[in-house]
Amino acid sequence: MEKLQVVNTKGEKVSEIKVNKEIWGIEPNDAVLYDALRLARNNYRQGTADTKTRSEVSGGGRKPWRQKGTGRARQGSTRAPHWIKGGIVFGPHPRSFAIKMNRKERRLALKSALSYKALESNLVVVDAINVESTKTKDMKAILNSLNATKKVLIVVDELTDNLILSSRNLSNVLLLSVDEINTYDVVYADTMVITEKALQKLEEVLK
Repeated sequence: MEKLQVVNTKGEKVSEIKVNKEIWGIEPNDAVLYDALRLARNNYRQGTADTKTRSEVSGGGRKPWRQKGTGRARQGSTRAPHWIKGGIVFGPHPRSFAIKMNRKERRLALKSALSYKALESNLVVVDAINVESTKTKDMKAILNSLNATKKVLIVVDELTDNLILSSRNLSNVLLLSVDEINTYDVVYADTMVITEKALQKLEEVLK
């Protein structure tokens, strides 16, 4: 894939742009892509779940009954795990789920995600997105013209107030500047809409 067509916000073709095959036309690496998605989802996890062990629950300081002579099994504490209100065995404790990934692998994963979007024709390149007002219906009209009606990722070279305000109430739309683009959001979106300037900036970073 050497060229992509560029459309305006009405969905009309205005020109063609030459793209870097090393970014938009590589054979996607599914293994690295999987690792990048796993990294992103793990990093979203808070890891704050916590349970109390027998040393942390309240009470149980006294031996419930004497060792011998009662006919009952010996017990040392009413907060042992087998007692009601006792401690939890092998329960979760605060931890980090974060995993690491090499920079080259991160870049390859992003290139693979971008290549999938281009190969599956789920990439729309627009010359510019100029929203004259902050009304949601204006942004919705633009996306309808571009046949982007499901989960949409919009990547622009510069965020403006009108863009932010007109898209923030659309639950299926994620607006990012080009320096915020990441593998997870690219894969999650059904359609990726990117401006021509943003595409050129992205290629400068990834080449």
